[in-house]
Amino acid sequence: MQTDLDVLVVGGGLVGLSLVASLRDAGLQLALVEPHPPRELPASDLWDSRLYAISPGSAAFLERCGAWQGVPEDRIARVETMRIYGDDGRAELQFSAYDAGLRELAFIVENNRLQSALWRVVHDGVRICCPATWSTLEVGPSHAVLRMDDGAELAARLVVGADGADSKIRAAAGINVKAQDYGQLGVVANFSCEKAHRGAAFQWFRRDGVLALLPMPGNRVSMVWSIAHDRGRELLAMSREELAAEVEAASRGAVGALALITSAAAFPLRLLRVTDFTHTRLALVGDAAHNVHPLAGQGVNLGFRDARELSNVLAARGPQRDCGDRMLLRRYERARREDVLSMQLMTHTLQKLFNNDAVWVGKVRNAGLKMVNWQSQLKSLLARHAVA
Repeated sequence: MQTDLDVLVVGGGLVGLSLVASLRDAGLQLALVEPHPPRELPASDLWDSRLYAISPGSAAFLERCGAWQGVPEDRIARVETMRIYGDDGRAELQFSAYDAGLRELAFIVENNRLQSALWRVVHDGVRICCPATWSTLEVGPSHAVLRMDDGAELAARLVVGADGADSKIRAAAGINVKAQDYGQLGVVANFSCEKAHRGAAFQWFRRDGVLALLPMPGNRVSMVWSIAHDRGRELLAMSREELAAEVEAASRGAVGALALITSAAAFPLRLLRVTDFTHTRLALVGDAAHNVHPLAGQGVNLGFRDARELSNVLAARGPQRDCGDRMLLRRYERARREDVLSMQLMTHTLQKLFNNDAVWVGKVRNAGLKMVNWQSQLKSLLARHAVA
């Protein structure tokens, strides 16, 4: 049994990897447990179907971790403007990085490129258990012990659950979770496009869901369509040509004719609230701590802000202080709860507002878009909050 670990991170997704990377120079004994080995990157002419809108604040955090600079520049697209449309054909809201005094509103990056860059960083100075699975978690007065399926044991002063929305760590700790299914799928695919997107992200609040087209390098866009299960399965069953035509029509030809360049995929959408972000010798980050609707594109950024805050709290703890100290963990939880709850409230309210056929609700939501579009100071405030 290894008993000298300060922090044991369970889960090697983007958020878990970023936490480990951010703690490498903090003088801590670190370990990472992940069941799936990292995949080799595909040929450069192939694109990952899963992309993220990374806020400038998250990009700065990843750069301090040493990972952002490991993503090739030609695989990153900048979002310079955002155009949001209501469902009446007239309501519109536009955000501009220039008007808000920013260089960009977000970066669009492939999951596999960013994950590969993070893996390269954490391989130095960190005990990696991968592929590895575990069976039990026992929490004692001075350590939490993770028993692996191969019989090994890892004891750490702090265990961090970064193992996703169905977190085994959260369940083992007995932390209660409330999940609400939106009855929707998030259908994703990438397309080449006829017209230049010019760094613009597009979003349509439609009566059948929310459609977004995000700029990719070159004349390419990434689609995220949040839509009812049955309709989502119909999209997945379409031929490449049928899906491209469907998305082109739904996006009103904003970027011209489309051609599918990756297979479509889908994931279920739900709201997930946990009663506690921390427990005895335990902290949760990323999807293990929260899920939000993807209409704001902020899910992974919430996770990176978790990692950033927990890293800051642990790095500032003092040389003799235990990483699993309850007051330290409460400090982390207090710092993150307001941000997470406000994002969950906003995305949940918008989803319910636009997933409503009542005529008066339609008038209210479209009038709201127009009203915000007239308020330049409010738009700048919203843009600056989104880039944190």
